[in-house]
Amino acid sequence: MQGTVAPGKDIFSQSFAIMFVGLGISCASSLLVSANSSLASWLMNNPFVTLFLVIIELILVFILSSSIMRMSYGSAIFAFVFYAALNGITLSSVLMLYQIRSVAIAFFSAALVFGIMAVYGSTTRRDLSSFGSIGFMALIGVIIASLINLLVKSDVVGYVVSYIAVGIFIILTAYDTQKLKEIATTSDSPNLGIYGALTLYLDFVNIFLNLLNIFGRRRRD
Repeated sequence: MQGTVAPGKDIFSQSFAIMFVGLGISCASSLLVSANSSLASWLMNNPFVTLFLVIIELILVFILSSSIMRMSYGSAIFAFVFYAALNGITLSSVLMLYQIRSVAIAFFSAALVFGIMAVYGSTTRRDLSSFGSIGFMALIGVIIASLINLLVKSDVVGYVVSYIAVGIFIILTAYDTQKLKEIATTSDSPNLGIYGALTLYLDFVNIFLNLLNIFGRRRRD
């Protein structure tokens, strides 16, 4: 990956390239953890460790989202790669709960949905700005509902939240793709490609995880 890119199409395509690299790193780190039975068992039996990793991830996302454009290119790439690897470790404890077939179906379904909405967002002439505002507000509601459900522990609420979350991130994928394409024509900062990659990565992962929660069959089923 180059340290300098021309504005426009190069930055836009670079965002997707870096996102795919990030997904590959997450898959690799998740598989490495899953292959180590003792480590995998330790993670699954220590939910507070997973919670700690999730908190670290949220902090990293906040730092990257707010200051990535001020970082050096090398630091921004390192932070993104570290986040992707850490996310793979965290997800390993979730993915091990589901049958491999369910994980594969959810992944390819998420890839199909994400791809369709990314193409739509990059080609439509319709202004999707309002979608971004609606999606963000709905996302806040989903987060609050998810936190409440940690106490209630209702499967029905969990499924409803997942259905809504899938809809939200489908909308956000189209919005984020259009927004990235527009910004890419006005900026020559190489860090914009990393920022775009992080945004698209989060959209994809959230679609995948919520589809897995809806349709996935657990190993004990």
